[in-house]
Amino acid sequence: MTAATGVDGFTGAVAVSAVDLMADALGRAGADPQDAMVRLTERGLLDRPRATTTISANGSCRLLSAADAPVAVNLPRPDDLDLLAAWLDVDAHADATTPWDAIAVALAARPAQEVVATAQELGLAVAMVPRSAVDHVDAQLEARGTLDPSRPFLRTVGGGRVATRSMRGVRVVDLSSLWAGPLCSRLLADAGAEVIKVESTTRPDGLRVGDAPMFERLHQGKTMVSVPFHCGSEPLRSLLASADVVIEGSRPRALERLGIDPAAVVAARPGAVWVSITAYGRTGPWRNRVGFGDDTAAAAGLLDRSGEGASAAFGFVGDAIADPLTGAVAAALVVDAVAAGGGLLLDVALREVARTAALGASVAW
Repeated sequence: MTAATGVDGFTGAVAVSAVDLMADALGRAGADPQDAMVRLTERGLLDRPRATTTISANGSCRLLSAADAPVAVNLPRPDDLDLLAAWLDVDAHADATTPWDAIAVALAARPAQEVVATAQELGLAVAMVPRSAVDHVDAQLEARGTLDPSRPFLRTVGGGRVATRSMRGVRVVDLSSLWAGPLCSRLLADAGAEVIKVESTTRPDGLRVGDAPMFERLHQGKTMVSVPFHCGSEPLRSLLASADVVIEGSRPRALERLGIDPAAVVAARPGAVWVSITAYGRTGPWRNRVGFGDDTAAAAGLLDRSGEGASAAFGFVGDAIADPLTGAVAAALVVDAVAAGGGLLLDVALREVARTAALGASVAW
């Protein structure tokens, strides 16, 4: 399968690689591989303008230049603007729009690693763009042992196995939000699973407001449940105890605040599978970093590129592309895990899946 040129921002070799990776994952998850372009451009089906520029399709993320390297700055949440003064001494409330020009000026005078580290400490989704994805190595990849792009995940035995089975009738409890996790559970629902979409009573999925039509498409055929998300929440614990598969997208410290231990959940139910879908993975020095589909793709080097070295120019590929790629890969991993009898913890990182596509690699399932 190859990518169509000029369709929804998909041009060039990295786009072809992304479509091929999506098709492979969809096929292993039991879906039609020919739907790869549809899944990768899903938000574009709503006729939202798309662009292959330094501005993301939804406008919240931009590729900017720090003093020594390009960075991706993603500000999708209203509260993000309140942190700009602490991050770059930028007045976010001088007018009604995000002060991108002021952000660009402030970044140009600061080293990339410094601005990324400071932003992440504040909870802002900012990432450094590697000049070349081919030779790029960082502390997070080394700590996780995921330098091999054919293995963009960690798979750990965590409990007892049961007889092999298909997805039909398997109960999936989905605690995730936005795109990657919900796409994973939607693909599992299409494969025959019973999917329960769980939202917090006080903080529902942001896609409900941000993109209601897409929210409806991703959650067709699922049972919708709202429960309190706090430490000791009995409704939440009961749902987790009943699950054959749990999908979640929380950083480790968020689960710790809820008093939830994924390993304990898997160990308590033979055949259970827990899949974490996070920006940079549940382990390593970046395990609590924030990230979304556009900035994690940029952090992986999954970008349109022209020129080489310091003169290279970059542009976004597609729309939050790390999200649909990771959702499909996670679904394929769950199908394989259930077929093998379960008892597994799966740790899937958006940045690592995007890196697989950026390097043109195939997943060693």
